Amino acid sequence: MSKPLLSPQGEFPAVGLGRRLAAMFYDFLLCTALLIVTAFIYKLIWIAFVGEAKMRTLTESGALDGDPLLSTILLFVLFGFFAKFWTHSGQTLGMQVWGVRVQNADGSRISLWQALLRFVVSIASWLCVGLGFIWSLVDKRKRSWHDIYSDTQLVRIPKQKK
Repeated sequence: MSKPLLSPQGEFPAVGLGRRLAAMFYDFLLCTALLIVTAFIYKLIWIAFVGEAKMRTLTESGALDGDPLLSTILLFVLFGFFAKFWTHSGQTLGMQVWGVRVQNADGSRISLWQALLRFVVSIASWLCVGLGFIWSLVDKRKRSWHDIYSDTQLVRIPKQKK
């Protein structure tokens, strides 16, 4: 079974660290808003179950600090955001703005498994003080750790004519 190819097709140059970071900053702003809304909905659901007074008491006592269920939900929402964009168009909203696309070497869409690998290894890259991203300055093909591990590539695509 052949993988669906992304459009436009062609040989595109690898993305440098600057453009990669610019796209990530844009996506950071979007993800922050998404996580705030998710946490708000989560808290509303809690209030519906336990009541506003009990929720206020739990919050003030610190009982909800570091809530593992909320943390898990936020992690899944964040992965869902990236997986949806990466596996369908190869671009998050920040990547679209900066003309960046993630793809396989043949120009096809990445799989959900590759998206999961990219997501997990990119978190590890940040936890290593960004070393996984800085690695793209050393790699001949400008790949970061998560590009290497998921066997994907980040390319710069030309602006689409309207």
